[in-house]
Amino acid sequence: MTKRLGIFGFPLHHSLSPVFQQAALDALGIDAKFEGWPTRPEEFAAAVEGLRSDDCLGCCITQPHKEIAMELVDELDPAAEAIGAINTIVNTAGHLKGYNTDAPGFLRGLRESAGFEPKGKSALILGAGGAARGIVYALREAGVTRMAIANRTVERAESLARDMSRPRFRPDTMSLDVDQLANFAPYADLIVNSTSMGMRGGSADEASPIPPELISGNAVCYDAVYVPPMTPFLEAAEDAGATIAGGLSMLIYQGAEGFKLWTGQDAPVDVMFDSIPPTMRMA
Repeated sequence: MTKRLGIFGFPLHHSLSPVFQQAALDALGIDAKFEGWPTRPEEFAAAVEGLRSDDCLGCCITQPHKEIAMELVDELDPAAEAIGAINTIVNTAGHLKGYNTDAPGFLRGLRESAGFEPKGKSALILGAGGAARGIVYALREAGVTRMAIANRTVERAESLARDMSRPRFRPDTMSLDVDQLANFAPYADLIVNSTSMGMRGGSADEASPIPPELISGNAVCYDAVYVPPMTPFLEAAEDAGATIAGGLSMLIYQGAEGFKLWTGQDAPVDVMFDSIPPTMRMA
């Protein structure tokens, strides 16, 4: 029986997950089909229930469902519970367990594509949604000593900061206002865009959340957005002379973590990267 896998999100036209996950399944001879499942928020709970079917291995989850999905599974991996968002569900005989593979996927991408080691460094995170939760958690666990979270809605940034605080670690919070960003951004070793700004087809797809004059030439700038591969944020960072890295590495590496959870086999990461069309990769 051919097994089913897929990705929930809305909208979903930009997702590359079906491309590289299917390539990995085929490379290892696994009889499974990975599909895109565009799902509106009001349809999501019923769709998750459908994962309990015998022919379904599980799913990926992208925006806007990462946080609400936590309430729809039977069990949470401890790291996912601490992060407060899940992006992967595994079905085992009708039992659904939620995981967050964004955190390890982001860290591996940051280290391998940008050569950045977070321990002892400072970081500015732009955005406070589901992706930001995994990123903040990953950087905290990797030893970042100072962090700020900037978001359009400061209350959401404050909520994330509270959730991630522990003794001797509490992120600062601010809005995306240039005057507020100026107090932290020029001194940050790492700046990560986890907002949807710059995403092709988004409401502000021509905008960078931060201007180049606030970015240090010594910084590493990482964009979790991967469509287009060169975003307005990365263009601004390049103009500032910073080291840049796009979100494709995070996408592939988090997907590789999920692949192993579903199949029990190590993902063929090279096959995953090679399956991505050249136009979707950074030059």
